[in-house]
This record gives sequence, C-alpha cells and structure tokens, in this order.
Amino acid sequence: MEVRRTVPVKLDVADSDAALLHETISEFLWAANYVVDHAWQGEYKTTSKAELQRETYDDVRAETRLQANLVQNARNKAADAVQSVVARWKQGDYAGKPNFSAPTLVYDKRCATFNDDHATLSTVEGRITAEYVLPDENRETPHSEYLFNDDYEVTGAELHYRDGEFYLHVRTKADAEFETADDGNDGHNTVLGVDLGIENVAVTSTGTFWNGAELNHWHREFEKRRGSLQQHGTRAAHETIQSVGRTETGRYDHFLHTVSKELVAEAVEYDCDVIAFENLTGIRERMPNAKKFHAWAFQRVFEYVEYKAEIVGISVEQVSPAYTSQRCSKCGTTLRENRETQARFCCQKCGYEVNADYNAAKNIGLKYLRSAQTSSSGGAPVNVRLNRGTLNVNGDYEPASDGQNGSPRESPTLNEANGSAVSE
Repeated sequence: MEVRRTVPVKLDVADSDAALLHETISEFLWAANYVVDHAWQGEYKTTSKAELQRETYDDVRAETRLQANLVQNARNKAADAVQSVVARWKQGDYAGKPNFSAPTLVYDKRCATFNDDHATLSTVEGRITAEYVLPDENRETPHSEYLFNDDYEVTGAELHYRDGEFYLHVRTKADAEFETADDGNDGHNTVLGVDLGIENVAVTSTGTFWNGAELNHWHREFEKRRGSLQQHGTRAAHETIQSVGRTETGRYDHFLHTVSKELVAEAVEYDCDVIAFENLTGIRERMPNAKKFHAWAFQRVFEYVEYKAEIVGISVEQVSPAYTSQRCSKCGTTLRENRETQARFCCQKCGYEVNADYNAAKNIGLKYLRSAQTSSSGGAPVNVRLNRGTLNVNGDYEPASDGQNGSPRESPTLNEANGSAVSE
C-alpha cells in the first residue's frame, strides 16, 4: 500500500517570472473551463478523459500558449470535476456546473522538475526557476520528513497563489512500510468535532468559536455593490464587478485560511488524531438560511483543513449529519424540540442547556468515535476532546489531567459572547 503526503513550499520568484506564472495560471484556468463547457453540452455530460482529449486538445492548443502537458493537466482537472458532479447527481444530490477561478495550476513531472532547493516550472514562455523558501534544516518539519526523505518520491505539484505569494504544494508518495505503523494500541485516539455554520463559521468540541459576522458582512456588502453595478449594464460596470469579485474572493480566502489554520492548531494543541466534520453534501437543503456562498465557504474550510492537517499527521473525516443538531450530547436524547432556537439548545429530558453549535460539534465528534469503536485494534480508548477533558462513547467524562482550566481560548476570530457558553 502507498502513503501520500503533500508539502506546501513557499517560492521565491523574480518579478518577471511571477508575471509569466500569472499568465500561465490564467490560460490554464481558461483551458480547464473550456473543457468543462464542452463536457457540459447536451443532455449527457462527457466524463471520459480520452474523449475530451480528442475533442478539445487541438482547440486549447490553438487558443493558448500552454505546452502539451499543461493542456492535458487542465483537461484532467476539468474531467475530474465533471465526474464528481455526475457522481453527486447519481446519489440524488444537487451540484452545479464546475467553474475554476482560484489561482492554481497543476504540474506533473513532465512539465516541472523538482530539486532539493528549487523547481523549474513550465510557463507560457518556456521554463522558469523558482527557489524554495525553506525552514531551518535542523528542525523537524514536513520538508525534512517527506520532501527530502529518499523514501518518498515526488509525483507532482499544484501551484497556488495567495496573499501575494506563490506556493508549490508538492505531492509525494512512499510504500507503507516506510511509514511508522499505528497499531492502534497506544491508548490514545482523540477526535476534535467541528460544526460549520452561518452565524459561527466553525465551532469545535473544545468550545472555540469562529464568528461569521465579518464574513457575512463582507458578502452582503459585495452583493449590494454588485446589484448596483448590474443596473448600469455597461462594459465598465461589468469589468468593475469582476475586479471587485476577485478582491472579495481574496478576502474570503484569507479569512477561511486563518480559520482552517487555527482549527488545525487547536487539534495539535489538544493532541487530537482526527478532525471530524459533518458530510457537506446537501448542506443547503439541511440549512435553509445557507446561500450558495456559505456552501462554498464550508467546502473551502474543509479542504484547507484537510491539507493543513495532513502535513502534521492528523486525519480529517466526515460523518453523517443526521440529528447532530437535535441530539443531546450529554444524555443522548434526540428530539426536534431540543433545538430551542438557531443559537440555543435545551434538552427536554435532562435540561442540559448550551450553545446549539457547540452541542452539534460534540455530537459530530461522538458520531465519529462510535464508528471508530468498531476498529480492529481491540478497544483502544477513543475520545472526543472537550475544553475541560474528554468524553468517551459511553458518555463518560474525564477531566483534563494536564492542568488546562477549561476556559475557551480566544483567537483573532473568536466570538467572545458565544465562547462564554461552553461550560459543561
């Protein structure tokens, strides 16, 4: 069996080369969207990569300066996205036509060369050299563990542009025998439950809240401005909408990256092995007030947490969302009436009263550990991490033994008002 790890590496790129990378990303995204448009024609969507290659390759080569391998990578990205949509349709879920706008670009070993301290990357005008910005070589980091480990082979990378910098997410693989085996008998397996929502972007089973007020405010203001500009109907107004849209997307991404980074830091601080989310499929149907924007933001948080957690050896899982908002995390009673309001949970049986999102976060963790109890390890304890200790599958509570006082920690995006309502 193979194990795969991804290592984000910051790049030091000359201004002239940065301009070429931006042009290459732009043409790559155009190519991917062109293939999606072609696949979307007709009643039946084309998902075959071979067929899409035959029908779009010449057109993309003629309309772009991309070299052949980048054209193929754009086609693969588009085909994978269309296949994912069709798979969701077969499950009865809603999914719209894919559109690529995030500044990313897929490289493989045919169009990039990966060295110890730099990479050479294909662009629309030949190859450029991008130096790696690396941490201290004496520190134990994902770079030393995977990127510079001879047991791991570099298979490709994805170029990202965010916060004014280029990052290369280098993909590596190795045989499982090179990984440290986890036999499940180390007596420690702890999950961090995470609930995503509108009022609070994220709430953890440890009682930390990331408030969504600022994000929702940005979105409302952008929608108002876009509506006002659309009324003008001019080319200049359309170009302004696109410009403002790019600015807003960058702002959203920065915010969501911060949330995901702090979520992973929370898991690391509490020594969690797993971060558990609800399955995001059909979330707009389950959450009537959620807009397409919120579904996009939730998916971004999950994806950002997924790759950040992988770097530090934490797995990210999804559980069924059924009844997580109605079940009492203290006594297990499940009633629709338990959810008093959107923000408040009060168990009709035991009287447990708490913030509804916090209760849901604990239930998400509990759902995951119930499935984990069936593992073949033979009963290694599995716990949901809380702010004052841990909760096991039987509902038994164990206080923290490491001196933690249970107070919710504040982050730059923490909601203080909600954070005060997490005591057991």
